Amino acid sequence: MPRPTRLYAGEQLRALRHTAGLNQAAMAVRLGVSVSYLSQLEGGVRPLTPAVIAAVRRQHPGALVGLENAAPAMRLAGLSQALADPLLPPPPTADIIARLAEERPDFADRFIALHGAMRAAEERLQMVEEQTSSGGGGRKPWEAVRDWFHDAGNYVDALDRAAEALAPGGDPDMLAAALERHGVSIRPSDRVAGPLAQFDGTTLVLDAAMPAESRRFQIAHRLAAIAFASEIEAIVATAELDGDAARNLLRIGLANYAAGALTMPYAAFRAAARETRHDIDRLCRRFGVSFEQACHRLSTLQRPGAEGIPFYFCRVDMAGNITKRHSATRFQFARFGGACPLWIVHEAVAIPDRIAVQLAETPDGVRYVSMAKGLVKPSGSFTRTPRRYAVTLGCEAEHAGDFVYADALDRTAQATPIGISCRLCPRDDCDQRAFPPADRGIAVNPDVRGTVPYRVI
Repeated sequence: MPRPTRLYAGEQLRALRHTAGLNQAAMAVRLGVSVSYLSQLEGGVRPLTPAVIAAVRRQHPGALVGLENAAPAMRLAGLSQALADPLLPPPPTADIIARLAEERPDFADRFIALHGAMRAAEERLQMVEEQTSSGGGGRKPWEAVRDWFHDAGNYVDALDRAAEALAPGGDPDMLAAALERHGVSIRPSDRVAGPLAQFDGTTLVLDAAMPAESRRFQIAHRLAAIAFASEIEAIVATAELDGDAARNLLRIGLANYAAGALTMPYAAFRAAARETRHDIDRLCRRFGVSFEQACHRLSTLQRPGAEGIPFYFCRVDMAGNITKRHSATRFQFARFGGACPLWIVHEAVAIPDRIAVQLAETPDGVRYVSMAKGLVKPSGSFTRTPRRYAVTLGCEAEHAGDFVYADALDRTAQATPIGISCRLCPRDDCDQRAFPPADRGIAVNPDVRGTVPYRVI
């Protein structure tokens, strides 16, 4: 009797959850499993058991139609991806991989699961090491909310679709009119040290010094908070967050997300991004948004079945702190402390209004094409210091043909070797190292001095 096919469908299960607008806790309740077990299912570490498949069919009829028949192709894709991991020796030929998946399915399934477990263990270890090196205990409210968006893939389907239905064209005049229909008037304020926006239930007061793009975003934020209040509260109610501070931050973050979707509706923005090869300045003009807003929106285009290019995005301040981040790629950010000093975003902070590009390679051998730009937000007064920071957007080198900024690079040249942070970077020959790796020892020779006073061992 042939063995039953072991079905690894992590990506499909995650896409189903996003489509339903659920976080992992809510989906775990639906399927009758723990959150940690669901995380392993979505990560491809475990196959779908008959009980889980039955629960999916019961809760989401039709979701698995054809999935079982696609299992051999999914196994081949999963095995090919696992064997292509840069941390492993060069993979065999495609023909050999195909024969292995067909003739030894049990071995292929176990190898895929082992690879998924290895990657998951690496991520957990990095989180522990970074938190230990930062001297911190539990997560702070803003860290918990940041992680919530990361776990959601930085895509919130229910809000994204509701925003697209309300403002399919992203017309800024329409957004202001829609807000006024909710009984809210808009008034400018020239108060020098006042807030950017303040709402008292009937009037939205906006700082008159804000650029037009920021003003439109604040209008969209308030409209989203009112029009999508029930959707936002439903999401907050199922979020595993402790304390009112974290829940209020999530409410703000969700309204901000919806504001981005209102001003840059999914289908129209994705089509324009592909047409312009993700030329951010052109997208800014077309949708009336800021450079940062367009970059951030590009990192959220992960709608199941209509995904955009997987990008990473982050914002870095003058001190090198990462104040906003998300990655739909394999690229990982430091959760605590500074980022790699060789990363192009640090140079961009010091030179505003100039786009810098970089071909970089992380320790796992993956190459990335990155764009970074330093930005200055005017304060509107000589007595207030303008805000200075930089944003960066990047994708894996295989997508370079669809990323206009890659045209300025010689992709056959040697890439700049970068890491997550000094404490997590395994490179032992970096001239820019600030600290030794957390998991390595050092040797110190008083008679030999390099760029750092120790040698990583």
